[in-house]
Amino acid sequence: MRFIGTIIEKLQRHPKRVVFPEGDEPRVLQAARQFHALRLGAPILLGDRTRIKEIAADLNISLESIRVINPADSEELDNFARRFYALRRAKGLKEIEAREAMRQPNYFGAMMVAMHQADGLVSGVHHFTGSVLRPLFQIIKVMPQKVTASSCMIMEIEDTRIGEKGVMFMADCGVVPDPTVEQLAEIALTTAQLAYHLLSVRPRVALLSFSTKGSATHHSIGKVQAATALAQQKAEQIQFQADFDGELQVDAALVPEIAELKCPESRVAGKANVLIFPDLNSGNIASKLVRLVGHANAYGNVLLGLDRPAADVSRGSNAHDILGVAAIVGAQAVNYHQLYPAATQSLPGEPASAS
Repeated sequence: MRFIGTIIEKLQRHPKRVVFPEGDEPRVLQAARQFHALRLGAPILLGDRTRIKEIAADLNISLESIRVINPADSEELDNFARRFYALRRAKGLKEIEAREAMRQPNYFGAMMVAMHQADGLVSGVHHFTGSVLRPLFQIIKVMPQKVTASSCMIMEIEDTRIGEKGVMFMADCGVVPDPTVEQLAEIALTTAQLAYHLLSVRPRVALLSFSTKGSATHHSIGKVQAATALAQQKAEQIQFQADFDGELQVDAALVPEIAELKCPESRVAGKANVLIFPDLNSGNIASKLVRLVGHANAYGNVLLGLDRPAADVSRGSNAHDILGVAAIVGAQAVNYHQLYPAATQSLPGEPASAS
């Protein structure tokens, strides 16, 4: 709770509105109640009102000060459908299809965030990743600079010698299956930016491999080496202060004694607080291992590169995990522009968001 406690304190000073499309899920109801009780802002639950009230009553959860919206009978349904049709008609979407999509909570929630009726979105408790990401990519989309959309898991472990006093940022664990050199470099940079945004410390970014500094030969190692150099170059171009190093094995990245043996000149090895995986297989497996075997508090996946804050949580998340992710999404919304300082904001249907 050390890390998430600081996020909660920040959000208490700047409360935000977070929409939860899975309003009838007990874990989400519990997290929403806590979100309000901790004075983090206004939680918004989407779904059938009657069902949500019944489940809340069974759980003895008060819905006082929690907004509940049924997309199917919302007064915004027609407006949202028109906006979505304007966004997607060039892709062949029909008006009736746009209206039907807006009746679905993930689509309705994404449009609420895009239209500034909510500050962030948290979903995924009982939806596949594609069902969460598809509305976000169609409605909110990526930043105008066309950065790679990806995701990050934030791990908080008991051993404060690891990462940044026990906090590690791990990416990409949920979106890009096999990133190119360019994509891997952007994932490294945007994850470093998130780490700085939330921790206010210099990111030390390790791009991971099964090799350390040429100890093995494989085409995948060359990709990691090239991505490392490109990430450092991109950071320097925008005057972002961070250290990148790769390729590094994970023990060399995290354990000072091993780093001293394998790469003593590195400014990252032995003290990395950001871990970048070469592909989605390794990232997803590693993040779940850390959570299950290391008994870590896991917060994510926090989505990176989108025009608004959002997260796709694991279906195995508990109410505490969901609350933590919601707090992170809310904290991002406090000064989201600082993550992507060159970005410009636009509403759905306007040129910058409709490409």
